[in-house]
Amino acid sequence: MQQEKFPTPSSYTTLEDIRRRKDELSDEIDRDTEKIGSMWSSLFTPKENSTKGEYVASLVSNTVTAIDAFLLIRKLMKSYSGLFNFFGKKKTSRRK
Repeated sequence: MQQEKFPTPSSYTTLEDIRRRKDELSDEIDRDTEKIGSMWSSLFTPKENSTKGEYVASLVSNTVTAIDAFLLIRKLMKSYSGLFNFFGKKKTSRRK
């Protein structure tokens, strides 16, 4: 793809040049808008019905991911508990 050379503002000599460039940019924006719209709609199309095996595999995968996230958070909270003391119990001194 060859790179287009855009004219600098000083290279425009007439208002007609500016209008022509404005129309070109407007057309390009419209094409890009249509392209983005079609890509956006294809992104959110509903998935086809999966088989029971695919459903179970997805369920197991999601469960393992959730358990892994829980264990990671637990490990981080245990390792960096000093940073989170202000959220937890406050130590009070008891004098008898």
